[in-house]
This record gives sequence, structure tokens and C-alpha cells, in this order.
Amino acid sequence: MVDVTREIERKYEATDGGGLPDLAGVAGVAGVTDQGVVTLDATYYDTPGRRLAADGITLRRRTGGDEGWHLKLPVGPDARDEIRAPLSDALPAGLAGLVRSRTRGAELSPLVHLLSERTVRRLVDADGALLAVLSADRVTARRLAPEPGEPVRWTEVEVELAPGGDPALLDALEPRLTGAGLRRSATPSKLARALAETDPDRRGEGATGSERATGAGKPTETEKPAKAGKTGKAAKAAKAAKPGKSAKAGKAAKEGRDKRDKRGKQDKRGKPKKATAGDIVLDYARRQAAEIVALDPAVRLETPDSVHRMRVATRRLRSAFRSYREVLDRAVTDPVGDELKWLAAELGVDRDHEVLTARLGERLGEVPVELRLGPVAARLRIWSQARRGGSRERVLGVLDGERYLALLNALDALVAGPPLRPAAARPWAEVIPRAVLRDYDRLSGRVEAALATPAGPDRDALLHEARKDAKRARYAAEVARPAVGEPAKAFAGLMTRVQDLLGDHQDSVVARKALRELAVQAHGAGESAFTFGLLLGREEARAAARERELPGLWAEVSREEHRAALGA
Repeated sequence: MVDVTREIERKYEATDGGGLPDLAGVAGVAGVTDQGVVTLDATYYDTPGRRLAADGITLRRRTGGDEGWHLKLPVGPDARDEIRAPLSDALPAGLAGLVRSRTRGAELSPLVHLLSERTVRRLVDADGALLAVLSADRVTARRLAPEPGEPVRWTEVEVELAPGGDPALLDALEPRLTGAGLRRSATPSKLARALAETDPDRRGEGATGSERATGAGKPTETEKPAKAGKTGKAAKAAKAAKPGKSAKAGKAAKEGRDKRDKRGKQDKRGKPKKATAGDIVLDYARRQAAEIVALDPAVRLETPDSVHRMRVATRRLRSAFRSYREVLDRAVTDPVGDELKWLAAELGVDRDHEVLTARLGERLGEVPVELRLGPVAARLRIWSQARRGGSRERVLGVLDGERYLALLNALDALVAGPPLRPAAARPWAEVIPRAVLRDYDRLSGRVEAALATPAGPDRDALLHEARKDAKRARYAAEVARPAVGEPAKAFAGLMTRVQDLLGDHQDSVVARKALRELAVQAHGAGESAFTFGLLLGREEARAAARERELPGLWAEVSREEHRAALGA
């Protein structure tokens, strides 16, 4: 069993002569109470290649005060989620699962030992309610692996908000703290500082930047990403093609590129002026792959919306592989895409049903009481429960399985050694906008075919495919946004509007099928099916309304100026 809390704190380095200032009277602090000194004895664990530290994650076993196993996951500036488990000799299985997407089966072993003498003070308001805890730690750190090292010592100060506290308090307290000789810590955790201070290659050099922030070194030979060809179907490999010469561009397209290149000198997109198509696509692919890994613990902890967000990341990545086939070789990306599709399907076993049930419940709530004939709410509940697939156990089984790990390894291998095609070496402006417009053309043909088809199942099927095409065009525009800028953002917004309208239409199609099934069940049980028939009729009217709205929306979305702004 684990316990999760949100930890919001700031760390400060104590300089010579620095101490704990009196914070009474600052930002609503009415009193400061001394809680004495406690000794904290902690051993930090990681893989040989320090995969946890590389992502700012800490895993420790602590005795003394606040004993137990503690896993800390960064969630934002000054904030981490701390997951705790009772003290035991071995790492609890629940915590091991939460880091599995990072460790990938690598052994977790002791890395650093920290002994802290902590002086604790409570900051309270006028009513005696806790605002924050101020602590000063005299730390002795010793590296345990790969070889035992000499101890290093330092003093640091922490201010941790009380649960539910206002982060603005940290800002208000900071001037008093820095005025007392303290300075903001250059490292996010004691472990990061210990790794930097005890690194045998940099001892005494005062490591800075990302190295000091994470303390992560290069992966060991056993932990380097596996080659794509050695991870099964999910990572079927092919050698990257050699870059080819750029094709000649039309005059209008060249003028558009020249304008964006000049604008690029003034904006803050963070992309070099001459970024290639490969740079843009790989940056997006890396971000989505990292999102899948980062969301793994949240899914296991049943964090709201985490399953949906992981599912979206899989779809975005798979869509990018397909849209940018000029950049990445589909002989390599298609097998990975198949595994991403599998993962999305597993994550969605109950998600789609929950969305449908929520829609039906909402529609039922709109029906006047006098028109709710029979136990319709109970019938809906029985129907819903009968179709639940035990998603919690099933999803955990997927995340604990070897197929999922193979997919993560395949993604690592793909972004580390991408299967680039010749177009990847070309300037982004010659490739990226054209890929977006290719997906738009696919959507356009589908919408026009649907509008030319009489209302009924055939049109429903075409509109459903058009919805998927709109999503693909939207994701393609998202890939382009860092390079193209506002026009790509606007184009993605247009595609989202089409996707939303067609999504509501498809939800209505699915809802009507469910309502017919519910009516049949009610009738078979001797109950009135009137209300379900009424709801079905309302869903038909809703779908018809969406179909009437589509021509007007499409006329607006398909205006040439929106596509011209992309500069292809």
C-alpha cells in the first residue's frame, strides 16, 4: 500500500555564516515554533546507469524520523509527488512498478548514503494553523557505487508548504532567507547534489547545469538503448537512408520560406534558422515518447485523465510516423506504430465505454421526470456494469508485461538512431508544410465524399473516417508548429473544430446503437422501453444537426488562405 502527497518546497544553500533567520511577521507568519533536531538516515537507490536520476526521480529507504520507502516524482517547479510505503527490507512491489518504465528490468541498488541532522521549525499563522516547515539540514553524503567514495558535507535549508498551502508564501519568504545569506540551490534534490559533489571525475569542480541538476552520467554499456533490430516486432530495424539533394522549390514557396527565415531571427521558438525537417519531426517524436514514459506512474496511481493522456500520446506519435513518412522510414516506424496502436487499444478498453455511459447518463438527466418510464437509471447502470472489462487489472497487466517494455525500448532505439530518409536533411520549409497539406487533402476528399452521400449508415461511416483524418491533420499541424509558428497553431485549431463536430456525430452513432440495445433489454425484462426510444430519437436529431452544420464549417475551414498561410 502506498500513500501519495504533493510536496511543494524550495531548497537553499547555506553560505558561510548563513543561518536560519527569524521569519515571524513575514507574509502572515505569526509564530515560529522550534521542533528540535532529528536524525535522518537514508540510502538512495538507482540503476547502474542512473536512469532515475536522469529524470529527476529519487527513490530512498529512510530510517530515523519519517521512516519508510519514499519515491519522489517531479511535477513542476518546486513541486514533486511523494509516494510513500512502509519501511521494509526489500523495495515494495508497488514502488518498483512505479519506476518500471524507467528501469526496464535493470537492477536497483544502493547508490548514495545520506545522513542528515535536521533542525525543524514550524511556521504558523495567527490561529496556530501550520503554514510551512522550515528546516536546516547538516548533510553528510557518501557515494556507494560504482565504488565507495569519501564523504562530503554541506548545509542546506528547506521551506516546505503545509498541505494545501499557497505557493505564493515561498516567494514572500525568499527575500528574508536570501537576506540572511542563503541562496537558491542549484540542484533539485540532495541526491543530485551528492552525485555532483562525489563524482570522481568532477570532484571539487562544482558541477553545474544539467549535470549538476540531475547528477546523471552516461549510461553504462549494459544500459545503452537497444538497437531497433533487437527488440522484436515493435522495433523492426532498417538502416537510415543517406540524405539526398533538395528538390527545387517554386518561387512562391521560396518567398514564403525567406519571410519565415527572416522572422525566425526575431522570435523565441528555440529552433535554429536552418533547422531540417528531421530536426522538427524528431523533436516531436522524442516529446511524445517521453510523455508515454512519464505518464506510466500516473496511470498506475489512477491519476485523473492519465489514461486518456497516455493514449493521446500514443496516437500523436503513431500519426506523426504516418504523416511524415518522407522523413522517417515506415519500414521501421510501421511495426512500432502497430505496437502503439495495440497499447492505445488496451488503454481504451473501458475508457470509451465510460465516455458512452457518461453521455447516456447526461442525456437521461435532460429528460423530464414524467417521461422517465420504468427503472431507466437502474437499467443503464446494470448495462454499464456488465460491460466493464476490469480495466484497472488489465491495464496494470499491460504495463507489467514484456510487450510494453519492448515497445518502450523500441521507442528509445528509434529516437536514438532514427531511420531518416533523404528528405530529413532538407530545410523544414520544403517538407513540413507539404506533409500537413497532404493530410488536409486526404480529409478534404473524405468530407466531400460524405457530403455527396445520402444520410444513413454509409454517410455515418464516411464521417467517422473523416473524423480520424481531421485528427491526423491536426497532429501533423502540431508537429509543424515549432517551425511554422502561429499559422500552424491556427490550422490545428481549425482541424480540431472539424474533429469535434464529427466526433459528436460519431458519439451519437454509437449512442443510438447502445440505446437500441438498452430498449431491447428493457422490453425483454417487461419494462417500458419508451424512454430509451425517446433518447434514441433525440440522438438522431443531434446527429442530423451536426450533419447540417458540417457544410458551413467546412466552407470556412477549407478556405485557401488557411492553407496558404502554412507557406507550402
